Amino acid sequence: MINIVTEELKGLSIEEEEVEIVERKGIGHPDYICDALSEAASQALSQYYLQKFGSVLHHNLDKGLLVAGKSTPEFGGGKIIKPIKIIIAGRATDKVGKFVIPVVKIAEKAAKDCLSQILNLTKKELAKTFQISIDFKPGAANLQEAFKKRNKIALANDTSFGVAHAPLSKTEKLTLNVANLINSQNFTKKFPFVGKDIKVMALREKENLSLTIAIAFISKYIKSIRDYFRAKEKIKKEIEIYIKKIFGFELVKVNINVLDDPKAKNEAGIYLTVLGLSAEQGDDGQTGRGNRTCGLITPFREMSMEATAGKNINHPGKLYQVLSFIIAQKIGKIKGVKECYVKLLSQIGKPLDQPQVAFIKLRVENWTLAKQKAQSLTKETFNNLREIQLSIVKGKYQLF
Repeated sequence: MINIVTEELKGLSIEEEEVEIVERKGIGHPDYICDALSEAASQALSQYYLQKFGSVLHHNLDKGLLVAGKSTPEFGGGKIIKPIKIIIAGRATDKVGKFVIPVVKIAEKAAKDCLSQILNLTKKELAKTFQISIDFKPGAANLQEAFKKRNKIALANDTSFGVAHAPLSKTEKLTLNVANLINSQNFTKKFPFVGKDIKVMALREKENLSLTIAIAFISKYIKSIRDYFRAKEKIKKEIEIYIKKIFGFELVKVNINVLDDPKAKNEAGIYLTVLGLSAEQGDDGQTGRGNRTCGLITPFREMSMEATAGKNINHPGKLYQVLSFIIAQKIGKIKGVKECYVKLLSQIGKPLDQPQVAFIKLRVENWTLAKQKAQSLTKETFNNLREIQLSIVKGKYQLF
């Protein structure tokens, strides 16, 4: 029996608040890279465990650190002179009975494949730009016990909580969509000088919106200072047209690379990089400092600061983040629901399908009907726990 508590939301909704701040870190941001690589390593290891032993064995590779490198971007070229270091650390089961699991090999390959995919780097560029190391504390498992647990609901290995909200506000949707637009293949194809390292910060004041966007430009596509500012103006217009088509704000101000010196004489006065990464010029990163499960950082919403990336699927710090997001999304689609918050709390040693509490807050027109549906959807989601866990391992859910 799940302990479900529901409460009606009072006061102003997020849309009625005079001020709202929303942030999205793009796929080339150092924090995003750490999240992506920690999770890629965990998924690859989980899939190996499932294939060999029928269950995901204990591991947590959620301690990721990116130490910035150094580059010398030049108009029409440039080079990497000091590689970016990435360390993925934690613990992992590397032995079951007498069977030895090649944890480092699995995690390292997954990390490299992930980097190559999200940053669109060749093997040569990857080897020259990044140094990846896997550092973990080993563990062992009993072979018979591993197979016995295949079809059982696991026990929570920590007391932790997950938080999510739905539906996204207009400002949240815009921030997410603009960031994804800039990071999209079509945008990169149209504007090849745009790097993958971006950040979108949105400030809404009533119906007026101000976007501060950081975009790492790729030096080999930029021929001069004049060329750089022309290129910046092109993408600014492209973003403004996109926003005007889809979102109905009274006034939207788009600011790109605001630290650029309009009187710059050389590469030093503008945001120019060799490969489109701030990590090549002194910007470090860490797992868990990036986007939440909704894909955004939302200081005006209730949220958890726990890292989801790299944890195993039996860790409630990961699982309950995903479950709360799924439940919130379902409840947010109920007719009349304007705002929804879901908080799930585990208790170490208790079955993961039996949280200490599932707390749901709703802003809705028909309270009685929505309350019943919200409780039903919560129970339904926990009944599908095993299926959801396997989907996480396959990368089917957004985590950051």
